[in-house]
Amino acid sequence: MTAYAIGNLHPKPVLDEEVLTYMERIQDTLDPFGGRFLVHGASAREVREGSWPGAVVIIGFPTYEDARGWYDSAAYQELVPLRTRHMSGDVLLVDGVPEGYEAAATAARLRAAARP
Repeated sequence: MTAYAIGNLHPKPVLDEEVLTYMERIQDTLDPFGGRFLVHGASAREVREGSWPGAVVIIGFPTYEDARGWYDSAAYQELVPLRTRHMSGDVLLVDGVPEGYEAAATAARLRAAARP
């Protein structure tokens, strides 16, 4: 099942040289884990509910284990300070849903489980 690294980052108007180095080197840390950018540093075109300050980063991986392996890898951990010294934000790892997933089926299971 696919997994994703999702970031809500808060870059400064002018990126520091270290952040640019981070950007130049990150793909080499993703490759061994099958990671690829799906969204990279995009501002939300529209915020329909709530607020979303910052830039969105979404990286897809074949599995959660790949996502975790990438984030915990020595190669990536060496790069992290190049970004975190110059921008704040949140990063999380999440599972995707399996092929053929239907939200209605999940709702039905939850409804059935809640019945006495």
